[in-house]
Amino acid sequence: MLTDLSGWTVAAVVVLGVLSVAGGIAVFVVDSMARATFALLASFLAVAGVLLAFDLVYLAVVTALMMTIEMAIMAVFMIMFMMNPAGLMPMTMVHNARGSAVTGAVTFVVLVVGIWTVDWPIGRTERPEDSTRQLGEAIMGSHMLVMLVIGIGLFATILAGTVLATARGRYDRFGADLAAKRPDDPIPGGLPR
Repeated sequence: MLTDLSGWTVAAVVVLGVLSVAGGIAVFVVDSMARATFALLASFLAVAGVLLAFDLVYLAVVTALMMTIEMAIMAVFMIMFMMNPAGLMPMTMVHNARGSAVTGAVTFVVLVVGIWTVDWPIGRTERPEDSTRQLGEAIMGSHMLVMLVIGIGLFATILAGTVLATARGRYDRFGADLAAKRPDDPIPGGLPR
């Protein structure tokens, strides 16, 4: 398959692969859950770019859309509910750092060696006219309508949960013009503005 690709495509795959790995590493290096969320989003978007370079447009678009929406929702929830969303206090997301690094490095080397040394078969069949439709039917089958309805229901549930969790917004706290010097909170505290 790699012999069928142009030099620009191979270069794009290499650059996007490096960006994806760098984004994945950044998730564990940054000291903020919000930054970690967007680093993970950058990593997934680089993977979507790799899929696009391989001319897998449907999978690339689905990956980009799904991960963008998922990470945006996750960032909102992180900022709302985490104790340290902006990295104001030191934190670490790494546990068993040495063992994790060794396991990750060994797995990476094994996968790279496997990818470059396996004699991959060359596809001799012609592409179907509408591969996107065939892939969708193979993944979902007769359950596509159900999955669409469930997706809308889950999104509505997330929105409702967010609205119910935030009974008081910034306009309740700082006034209609956001000009109050101190927030009108039931329990005083927090950092000065």
